[in-house]
Amino acid sequence: MARPSSRHRFGRRPWWCGASLAVAAAVALLAGSAAIAPLPAQEMLSFPARPKPTPKPQRPEGQQQQMLVRATEIDYDYTNERVSAVGNVQLYYGNSTLEADRVIYDQKTKRLHAEGNVTLSANDGTVTHAQIMDLSDDYRDGFVDSLHIDGPDDTRFAASRAERSTGNYTIFHNGTYTACEACKDDPTKPPKWQVKAMRIIHDQNEKMLYFEDAKLEVLGVPLAYLPYMSAPDPTVKRKSGVLVPTFGTSTVYGAAFAVPYYWALAPDYDATFTPMITTRQGPLLQGEFRQRLMDGSYTIRGSGIFQLDKNVFIQNGTPTAGYRDWRGSIETSGQFNLSDKWVWGWDGTLLSDKTYLQDYGLYRNAQQASLLKSTPDTALSQLYISGRGDRSYFDARTLYFFGFSTADDQKQIPWVRPVIDHDYVFNQPILGGELSFRNNLTSITRDSANFDPVTTTANNNGLCLPTNADPSVKNSTNCLLRGVPGDYTRLSTEWTWKRTVIDSYGQMFTPFFKLRADVADMDIANQPGVSNYIPIGHTDVGRVMPTAGLEYRYPLISVEAWGTQTIEPIGQLILRPNETQVGKLPNEDAQSLIFDDSNLFKVDKFSGWDRVEGGGRANVGIQYTAQFNRGGNVNFLFGQSYQLYGQNSFALASTSNAGIDSGLDTARSDYVARASYQPNSTFTFTSRFRMRESDFTLQRTELEATASFGRWTTSVMYGDYAAQPEIGFLDRREGILASARFKVNPNWMLLGAARYDIINHEISQTQLGVGYIDDCLILALNYITDYAYSGSLSVNHSFMMQVSLRTLGGNTSGGGSSVSALPGSSAR
Repeated sequence: MARPSSRHRFGRRPWWCGASLAVAAAVALLAGSAAIAPLPAQEMLSFPARPKPTPKPQRPEGQQQQMLVRATEIDYDYTNERVSAVGNVQLYYGNSTLEADRVIYDQKTKRLHAEGNVTLSANDGTVTHAQIMDLSDDYRDGFVDSLHIDGPDDTRFAASRAERSTGNYTIFHNGTYTACEACKDDPTKPPKWQVKAMRIIHDQNEKMLYFEDAKLEVLGVPLAYLPYMSAPDPTVKRKSGVLVPTFGTSTVYGAAFAVPYYWALAPDYDATFTPMITTRQGPLLQGEFRQRLMDGSYTIRGSGIFQLDKNVFIQNGTPTAGYRDWRGSIETSGQFNLSDKWVWGWDGTLLSDKTYLQDYGLYRNAQQASLLKSTPDTALSQLYISGRGDRSYFDARTLYFFGFSTADDQKQIPWVRPVIDHDYVFNQPILGGELSFRNNLTSITRDSANFDPVTTTANNNGLCLPTNADPSVKNSTNCLLRGVPGDYTRLSTEWTWKRTVIDSYGQMFTPFFKLRADVADMDIANQPGVSNYIPIGHTDVGRVMPTAGLEYRYPLISVEAWGTQTIEPIGQLILRPNETQVGKLPNEDAQSLIFDDSNLFKVDKFSGWDRVEGGGRANVGIQYTAQFNRGGNVNFLFGQSYQLYGQNSFALASTSNAGIDSGLDTARSDYVARASYQPNSTFTFTSRFRMRESDFTLQRTELEATASFGRWTTSVMYGDYAAQPEIGFLDRREGILASARFKVNPNWMLLGAARYDIINHEISQTQLGVGYIDDCLILALNYITDYAYSGSLSVNHSFMMQVSLRTLGGNTSGGGSSVSALPGSSAR
């Protein structure tokens, strides 16, 4: 088996230590198909960090090594030229220490014979125990009987006999290797796992270990047998060879067997070639090339298959995206440092069709290789440069999204070319306050308009679908225009000055001024229904929004015997003209607006640059906080926003109706509130509400509780959200999301999570898992159910399993009933 990388390396040491500290086992785990579930994901466990042994001081190079002996009795046989040390013998030679009951050194043969409770300690921390050692005086050749080795990082090796010859080959007879500690209560009990072999041959020149008649035992029970296998010795960081093979099954490709081969081409680059033989579709070839340079690294990954049975991708008589002969992918990723503050890089994905990665289980592999910076239903290709200073930030990137779902229309997904953000805060005060600015340049293009229904009739009759070319029904009564077809470029800048003044009474006054300017160039395509929302053709639009305001806070603090309480009235007055050019600019980045406690006192409550809040506004609220001397706190916030004059930006219809039905679209907004209670470090309770201004009817409710005590960690969240048909949410949403983790003991852990849809009376998502971790073994199993949408709604049932043996590597495999996958693996 090959080793592309190693978690531990060891220095030079006597030959009997060299072969004892790494053994590779070819354990093939039977894996089915794995479903890609956006939430929750498999939780990967890892071994805890282990302290490194402190090496002994090295002897200066060129200094002659002397052998020092300490013993109860030392006898000199001048006739036979032998020296015998008897009783508590301690022999120091170079950086090694030998202890035994009796040691005999033959000056003629230059051999060292030790017997009785022999212990040899090497510089790197390796300790060898034996009953008999017969060695040359330079420790190069010889034999050892009843060998037992405790290596660095708590690795252990035993053999009935070991032989060394020609200064290169070492043969271990009846060898056993494990990285597990012996049972403290019963040291004779088998370790959690161990590898046994009739013979282990260590070729020191090739730095390889060869195993004959090897088997893997777990809890003393043999699980895998291999008549022959090989592995690099522990001094090798990377070496070419075969990695751990993988089995799998799927309704798409049948049974599959993958055998990765790793090439260590050079110290700075390597490659992996993985042929996967499937019974239904034929061979699928995969390759990956990696290189690390002085300032960064990059990866190129490719795969392809000629499908023998493409008819499997015909559903209900209609060919799907996978119905083709040749399918494949090319993916690449890279990042490089320009300096200590600047980086540039890329991510790229090129696919034959949108479902290829899911059909053959390659999407999750690409995610694990960090080749896809994406969500579960899209792949992102991007080129970027980013920098961060002490008081500044710059980021520029071009983005291309590729939809994986069969319901995605690629023509409706925009191409961003580019988006640039630049923020800066001036170091020196300006007029006693802080001056800063933000700049944004966004340029996007989209081939086809993207409409969403706002009524049940429009949704059921498909009035907003691309197939409907009737412009008379694609209007604001039936649809939202989520994405505008054509080209759109906008340049924006916003300058902000603010200063906080605290008077003698503790009142805090923060005057602020903002100046926002936008210019946009648009070329909107004349497609059915688009002209009902926005002017078509080529147009140039500009707008300016000056803002002046004052924020007032007066924290009233009372110190009591039980703790401290603070009552803080907060007021915010904002003066500005009306928003202009509403409906003349596309809204691409400001479609999401949730009015709650988090943005009550935000000057501009829109989430992006394409909309800007206008008109006079006052935001008022009161906050109460209590801190208890014995720990814990309580916090309440209640507030409301008022439109003072001018047009209410949140009541103005636009392409996506952002702001409408948000609770801000009336002169007096809905009430927002937050209540949180943390009695101690164990429990936290948080609630958020939005209530209708007229009758306090709840429009949005979130209740969350978390607890972490002893071996339990739990969280429960309840959400209730009223229907908002004018922005595309046609139905009320209500549900509960709960999760729990229980640490049975220091090694075993149970976890579970579920999402319950109260409206539809069904559990829409679940996760059940069990995990075991100790100093040498990791076992984890997760079962996940989730919804998937590929033109129609279906339920995914998937499982994921992780097995890791410390120093030998591990494997992660999965299976599912809806979206198939064959995960890759390697002995890394």
